[in-house]
Amino acid sequence: MSDKATTATKTTDASTTDYITKQFAIRGMTCQSCASRLEKVLNKKSQIKRATVNFANETLVLEYDAAVDDALIIDWVKKTGFEALAAADSTPPSQAVPWDLLLLWGLSLPFWVGMLGMMAGTHDLMMPVWLQFVLASVVQLFFGAKFYQGAWASIRGGLANMDTLVALGTTAIWAYSAYLWLTHPQAAAHVYFEASVMVIAFVRLGKYLEHRTKTQSLNSLGLLTQLIPDEVNRLVDGQFTKVKADSIKVGNVLLANTGDKIAVDGVVLAGSGVCDESHLTGESLLLTKNVGDKVFAGSTLSDGSLQYQAVATGEATRLGDMMAALAQAQGTKANIARFADKVAAVFVPLVVAIAVLGFLVNFWLGAAFDVALMRGVAVLVIACPCALGLATPAAIMTGMGAAARHGVWFRDAVSLEMAGSIDTIVFDKTGTLTTGKPSIRQIKCLTAAIDEKQAVQLTASIEQHASHPLAQALVEYAKSQQIALLPVTQIAHSTGQGLTGCVDGVGVIKVGTPDFIGLDWQADDTWQDVSVVAVSIDGEPVAIFGLADTIKDESASVLEQIRQDGIETILMSGDRQSVVDGVADALAIDNRTGQMSPRDKLTAIERLKDAGRVVAMVGDGVNDAPAMAAASASFAVGNATDVARHTASAQLLGESLVHVHYAYKIAQMTLANIKQNFFFALIYNCIGIPLAVMGVLNPMMAAAAMALSSISVLLNALRLKRVRLNR
Repeated sequence: MSDKATTATKTTDASTTDYITKQFAIRGMTCQSCASRLEKVLNKKSQIKRATVNFANETLVLEYDAAVDDALIIDWVKKTGFEALAAADSTPPSQAVPWDLLLLWGLSLPFWVGMLGMMAGTHDLMMPVWLQFVLASVVQLFFGAKFYQGAWASIRGGLANMDTLVALGTTAIWAYSAYLWLTHPQAAAHVYFEASVMVIAFVRLGKYLEHRTKTQSLNSLGLLTQLIPDEVNRLVDGQFTKVKADSIKVGNVLLANTGDKIAVDGVVLAGSGVCDESHLTGESLLLTKNVGDKVFAGSTLSDGSLQYQAVATGEATRLGDMMAALAQAQGTKANIARFADKVAAVFVPLVVAIAVLGFLVNFWLGAAFDVALMRGVAVLVIACPCALGLATPAAIMTGMGAAARHGVWFRDAVSLEMAGSIDTIVFDKTGTLTTGKPSIRQIKCLTAAIDEKQAVQLTASIEQHASHPLAQALVEYAKSQQIALLPVTQIAHSTGQGLTGCVDGVGVIKVGTPDFIGLDWQADDTWQDVSVVAVSIDGEPVAIFGLADTIKDESASVLEQIRQDGIETILMSGDRQSVVDGVADALAIDNRTGQMSPRDKLTAIERLKDAGRVVAMVGDGVNDAPAMAAASASFAVGNATDVARHTASAQLLGESLVHVHYAYKIAQMTLANIKQNFFFALIYNCIGIPLAVMGVLNPMMAAAAMALSSISVLLNALRLKRVRLNR
């Protein structure tokens, strides 16, 4: 079947195609053009829905037909000139200096000696020309072979890359010097074998340093793996014995003492202690753990002793999920990266044209042929687009790592980019600005037949059979007051209204809205910002309760900080307008709307976007999901529902609202870092290319400057690793 026919079939059956997403490690890329070429080739395959190649972390994220075997994908990548490894099979490359780089620089040493002699005014230290030719030929044909292979593969793929520039430049120097030596032996002083050798040596050294910086410093995944202990105490035949952590199975009972790290996600069976879970939440607060509480892999037991049972291991743990999410997110591409892709796509042909034009102009203006050639070659060498290709992915990788340390998981690079551009944040109320756990504010008895304690006892006895937050709050209050609950029979639920039940010796009890129990209730100002629960006995109203959600302690300060950053805050809630107004007044939110349905929130978000706003939505419930999906960026807070978490562009792991501010600030810093990287990448070329054309930079200096531009971008991106935001 032809490609066109295959594509047509795929389009027709797209609704039934089962796509999976998988990450591969890629070896052999030397610059962003390599990544763009591989991406272009793979996206042409009919079985692949989307291919994204990240040059900075050398990964390929594929969304493809589940029927395609991984071996076929690896073969496709190989034909493009690279090596692909399944993420599970890939191992971090060795950080040792490769032997071929050491040998290359060993061969270049005699040329260094000769060049130092020439700088001192003598040619006596330079090797005989025949020996220069032999050494330069070895370097050109053996060590330069990688550049020829990359250049040929890139030309076949329709995108020229850094290898093309280096191959053209060094070949021109070597060939010209060889021609001059063979045809004009007396002109030996004008050969430039040392230039071709030093360019290859500097480029290879620069790529090694760049690769080392990327693999050692940019990615945060290596640091996360260090949070898991090598060994752990496991209960075996009634005794705790040290075993390898990777041998732990679900159901095993483990022991952790003061200073130990928790090896897997588990539930505490015995003991107590305090855990540091800052690696997941970004919060430095120590959390007390008792029997029945959950513990998470990577946490540190700061004090105490715990026996816990494993409930999740490896990738199934919360830490494993975080690592998988971070790895996938770092492999995605931000919209701003398209700028670099577009520039890189035309950059190499443009540079070749400038180099040829520079050579011709210099020669026409009277420069010697060899001088004009060196200037053209210098243009080729300094104009490598590597730094431009690194500008976005290097910052994205580091920024996402910094966000994860602060308890923010961005879903992908686009999510981080949008979060850094927001000018409006819409907040849900319950569970977002408030704790989501109502508490009793007021109790009013309507008859002298019962007192407050009896009213609480009867109400809580009925409400223990309901799951509504207000019902749970009433039950918890009764327990806190040590009020015993009574047995209830004949429980009947009235959806959205309340419950009915019978209590022996008392009668028929109804608990719910005032209308449900037949109470004509006119609330005064003191009851405006609370939810009312009313109680009746045998049809006679006897008491009412006023319950209100509690505003989170840090909500006011965080919102004030957000407003100081120039972001408008808006409150949208499905609760009564009077309740919404009470929360909004306490938090100084001017723009507030209550009694909103999920569709109302969605419509309001779309109107804000139509008005040119970049809107973020912060929520935690199923009813927030439509608005979160419509927003430019969205944050699911704390213990959000699964629907909200899967809809959000970022998850905030801690219960604190401060993570919203963390997400915005880190995203903003990352965007600024990307722009700085673009500046570094472009300024080298804007300054270097004219200097190369004028002869101020020779090819060796150009090679060193080219490597320096990439290192500058990486070092600038690494500044994000030092970000430490405080409350």
